[in-house]
Amino acid sequence: MLIRLGIRLATSLVGIAVGLLLSSALLSKFSVDATAVVEATLVFWVVHIGVSFVALRVLVREPSVALAGLLALASTVVSLIVVNAIVSGLYIHGLQTYVLATVIIWAATAISDMIGRRTIRARRAQRRAA
Repeated sequence: MLIRLGIRLATSLVGIAVGLLLSSALLSKFSVDATAVVEATLVFWVVHIGVSFVALRVLVREPSVALAGLLALASTVVSLIVVNAIVSGLYIHGLQTYVLATVIIWAATAISDMIGRRTIRARRAQRRAA
């Protein structure tokens, strides 16, 4: 169980960092310093977990896949706003940049989450086969 948690944590943090770096590379009004990537990744992860928990536990009575995706996008944009306010070295200018960065980071974290789940399933299958 501890290994599963470690895999999920690692893939989540990597997904956020990749999303931030991709946003910086693809969007002209989004920039992040090298040291700010680490700080922004950690702050983003903490805020995202908190916002997602509150949204799923307090606001939603019967979650669906579509609603979960919408909440993931909403918690990503809220996390991005908080990170931009807290972390020096991260600069986002304009509403369009926020929207595009949200989609990029959301996609990167969704892909990393899928990779993490597949890794966990593969490890389970190996243990059962052994």
